[in-house]
Amino acid sequence: MRMLRRNQRFLTQMYVLADLVVMLGLFLAAYWIKFYSGLLVHYSTVPFKTYLLWSTVYAFAAVLIGFYTSFYTPKRRQKFSRDVLKIIQVQTFSLLLLLSLLFITKEVHISRQFIALFFAMNLFGLIIYRFSVKRMLTMARKRGLNKRYVLVLGAGSVGRSFHDKLQLYPDLGYDVYGFLDDFQSEHDAAILHQYKGRQLAPIVGDLDELEGMLAANPTIDEVIIALPLDAHSKYGDLIKTCEKAGVKTLIIPDYFDLLPAKPFFDNFAGVPLINIRDVPLDEMGNRIAKRTFDIAFSLAALIVLSPVMLLIAAGIKLTSPGPILFRQERVGLNRRSFHMLKFRSMRVSTETDASQTWTVQNDPRRTRFGTFLRSTSLDELPQFINVLRGEMSVVGPRPERPFFVDQFREEIPRYMVKHHIRPGITGWAQTNGLRGDTSIDERIRHDIFYIENWSFFFDIRIIFKTVLKGLINKNAY
Repeated sequence: MRMLRRNQRFLTQMYVLADLVVMLGLFLAAYWIKFYSGLLVHYSTVPFKTYLLWSTVYAFAAVLIGFYTSFYTPKRRQKFSRDVLKIIQVQTFSLLLLLSLLFITKEVHISRQFIALFFAMNLFGLIIYRFSVKRMLTMARKRGLNKRYVLVLGAGSVGRSFHDKLQLYPDLGYDVYGFLDDFQSEHDAAILHQYKGRQLAPIVGDLDELEGMLAANPTIDEVIIALPLDAHSKYGDLIKTCEKAGVKTLIIPDYFDLLPAKPFFDNFAGVPLINIRDVPLDEMGNRIAKRTFDIAFSLAALIVLSPVMLLIAAGIKLTSPGPILFRQERVGLNRRSFHMLKFRSMRVSTETDASQTWTVQNDPRRTRFGTFLRSTSLDELPQFINVLRGEMSVVGPRPERPFFVDQFREEIPRYMVKHHIRPGITGWAQTNGLRGDTSIDERIRHDIFYIENWSFFFDIRIIFKTVLKGLINKNAY
């Protein structure tokens, strides 16, 4: 364990030193651009050493804030997008701290233009530098370098599933050394049947051999416990053995397929609990921010698009008899029903036909003008009124009719999770091409990913993606 901690401390120190060197280099580059390149006004009464002093304060503040925000924790299993967000967070806080110190010390002659340039160069320079390091490490791991080895305890379905998924991510640089299992003969038969013609790490012993295996194989870095629930009594001794050997231990619960991608640990009456569904929009601040944006965006959209909506209304009246708007019952937030508005794109039919019939390609019920509206998603514009009423959001899972909700809730696992938040005019599933007659399972996976990973910038990304590629869609019937 001491060896692992020393290695991790060394890597952390290297990252800190590299960050300081990069920021110093960026300071020199920013100073040259501001005062020597001739690109900007370069008059200044402040000497170089003063700029160097405050830039050093900024750099060390960034490192300290980085430690506080867990920027220097191990990143092998994390996506680079996390690094980008952390860099933005750390650099922004460092800038605010620097400006506060300059105000307190009355250092009014430091060029604000230089500070802005230094901040921008730090932001982009560190992102490029970290991305370059990430890419080099990824390439090295794909070539078999910088490998880490894991020993899996349990060769049953959970352990084999982990083994299979690990093979899909060679960039992580992990290999399974082997399995330990007390039922080797039973699992050998299952493995030979399932992996015929494919390579699988071998079962190298029983669970009782764990201590000797770790002592004889110092290349094993981590132990993955993938045992069934009825082996729970063995966990304590196995974990103690791993900690004695200084090997990190991770547990895959036998019910892992029921958990979200990012499990959230809660505390209730002093007892740690696994929160099966951590929804960011459960927080009041996030709900207020999203609702405020919905109202402002919908008002702006209705005002800007009002001429288009008037033309669409006229086109509907001129091309087919019936009302301009089509109202249909849908299931929304907390499984409550509401009437969703659309521009009518089909001939008038009975309520039963409309609520229990799936729209298909070349649907004979569509009007010619309605076909155009549906293919361009212009029929969805009246839903901004639903957003203002509080029945929908600009971004969220698409709402479905009660008839299909009752059907899908029995057939599709976790289908009803989508009703934890307001439904949307557009969503993560729709911008990934999952509209019309496409896989409901895939839609739900995308909807749940959105619910669990919501952020304001994620909403903005989906809106931009909708405008750029989602308006005209081959699956919009």
